[in-house]
Amino acid sequence: MSVNSALLAGVQGLAANSAALAAISDNIVNVNTTGYKRNQTSFSDIVTAQAVKGRYSAGGVTAVNHKMINQQGQLQSSTSSTDLAISGEGFFVVSSQAGALAPADERLFTRAGSFQVDDAGYLINDANYYLLGWPIQADGSTDTSPTDITKLQQINIRNLGGVVSQTTQIEINGNLNAGTPFSGVTTYAAGNMATYADDPTAAGAVKPDYTIETQVVDSLGNKHTVAISFLRKDPTTAGNENAWFAEVYTVPVDDIDGGGPISSGDVKFTPDGKLDPTATTLFGGADDFTIDIGASDGGTAPKWATELGIDGQTVTFSLASANGGLTQLGGASTVDSLNANGATLGNVVGVQVSETGLLSVIFDNNEVRGVSQIALATFINPNGMIPVSGDAFRSSINSGDFALKRPGEGNAGLIAASSLEASTVDLAAEFTSLITTQRAYSASSKIITTADEMLEELINIKR
Repeated sequence: MSVNSALLAGVQGLAANSAALAAISDNIVNVNTTGYKRNQTSFSDIVTAQAVKGRYSAGGVTAVNHKMINQQGQLQSSTSSTDLAISGEGFFVVSSQAGALAPADERLFTRAGSFQVDDAGYLINDANYYLLGWPIQADGSTDTSPTDITKLQQINIRNLGGVVSQTTQIEINGNLNAGTPFSGVTTYAAGNMATYADDPTAAGAVKPDYTIETQVVDSLGNKHTVAISFLRKDPTTAGNENAWFAEVYTVPVDDIDGGGPISSGDVKFTPDGKLDPTATTLFGGADDFTIDIGASDGGTAPKWATELGIDGQTVTFSLASANGGLTQLGGASTVDSLNANGATLGNVVGVQVSETGLLSVIFDNNEVRGVSQIALATFINPNGMIPVSGDAFRSSINSGDFALKRPGEGNAGLIAASSLEASTVDLAAEFTSLITTQRAYSASSKIITTADEMLEELINIKR
């Protein structure tokens, strides 16, 4: 009967618009939810078979909800370096549990990047999902795979311990006074100036004309004073017009096994006062500006003292830099600048993330260490993913398989640090939809009341 079908169609209209109202309500209350993707309800008519010619039976309507997952929200800046947003396609890979993940444990996908460091050192977002990434190995490599999601691990920035960086480079910019008078010393025995630094009254001790001191950090993060002392050679002797005898040693000298100098030799300058690298022999030979200090348990001298128990290291001296380097000009002997790398023991004080997803930690000794490479998962049809609580999603047959990529690789977007992706909800559009849904609901109720009145008239015929 057509009246009955109209009554049922009205009921279906109420149900469909109730579903639309629920979706709109979800959108409105999540207008400020980070990474939220709005719901959109569409309606589809239902056509029933018309059994009797000339009579029409209403089929009604059905509501279909769509999660607009592929829509990107506006990126908004934040004050936290661990707040992350994706500019472009892709999803962060997350897990709901900390610690080791078994292959069967569920991994989810989200664009809600409001991550912060929890008490255990893990990066976790507001929905308590842990961020996953490819761990960076000691040699700087990562074991990546576009399909093996089990290679991803939770990112932890606390279980790193301290970090130490040995000194490998020292840059010296300074001047040796070209007018320094000859001291009269003509015998240049290795260790004479080092002996003077240890005990000026010792036999064979020779006072240097000028000494430059710097700090060298060893493998355990301890600092050692390393000095370069210079003694003007007799300028009246052929070949010594612009020559100085020099020694490199530690202060105290006992830091080196046997107490001797690390290196000794000549430092020579050209007539215009610039360093002559080919004639300088202090570092072992022409154009060789490095010194090698062996490990405490090594057998090659010079080496660190046995009781120090430290590794060996190679230190390169930059004495002819673009800033001037070491010169021999008129005026006082002086050091204009002295820069040495290396860092003592440091603790984590911050996190930085590059746009390509390299997550590094910053230590209070100014060292930076890469910890993890953030991976982004892309899908052929992201709208086919299955929503779960916390603005996360599961893959499905409709979404297709994921592909794990570095940010900026292929169609994967880039990471925006100190940023968050806003909700895609437009309040003006939602309130407009709210009005039209309310009117449609009222209209469906009118169908029911009208059909009811017609049925009542039909019943009254019998009376």
